[in-house]
Amino acid sequence: MKKLIAMACFMLAASPLALAQDKAKEEAKPAAAAPAKAAEAKTAKREPTEAQKAQQERMKACNADAADKKGDERKKFMSSCLKDKRDTQQNRMTACNKEAGGKKGDERKAFMKSCLSGKS
Repeated sequence: MKKLIAMACFMLAASPLALAQDKAKEEAKPAAAAPAKAAEAKTAKREPTEAQKAQQERMKACNADAADKKGDERKKFMSSCLKDKRDTQQNRMTACNKEAGGKKGDERKAFMKSCLSGKS
């Protein structure tokens, strides 16, 4: 009797696993129908945006400066190093906003874009 109860408990416990396998097989069928798209999606890498590239450069520079630091000292240094870069961007945004005071619409948008990119 104990064996019968144990077997019933085991079957009940294993049944969700069997159902999960069936769903995985069903989800795999559409992917098999379009192998070219799946292979293309795996091999296609997105290029980082300009903002991401700039962030990577900041991280590289701060990381090089923090080479001799460890632990909490390094964390504090990296935080302040990266924060300084953000503050510079905020300061630039504030200055550009002041300069663009009288401009509106597309004129303001174009001015802000060139001001923030440093082309003005």
